[in-house]
Amino acid sequence: MFDTSHLAFHKSSYSSATQENCVEVAEGPVTAVRDTQNRDAGHLSFSATEWKAFLEGVRSGRL
Repeated sequence: MFDTSHLAFHKSSYSSATQENCVEVAEGPVTAVRDTQNRDAGHLSFSATEWKAFLEGVRSGRL
């Protein structure tokens, strides 16, 4: 796990204002994803290639 203290997390565009289960994302050379309601639990890290493949899957409806 890498240090995320310098990253600017923002609410995912796939999370709506009415949803209780939201995630925050910090994008850069490594993309970090964390639970909005449980930020202290840590985060998941993805390389740029992994994150791009995930987003393409979501956008295409495959995921």
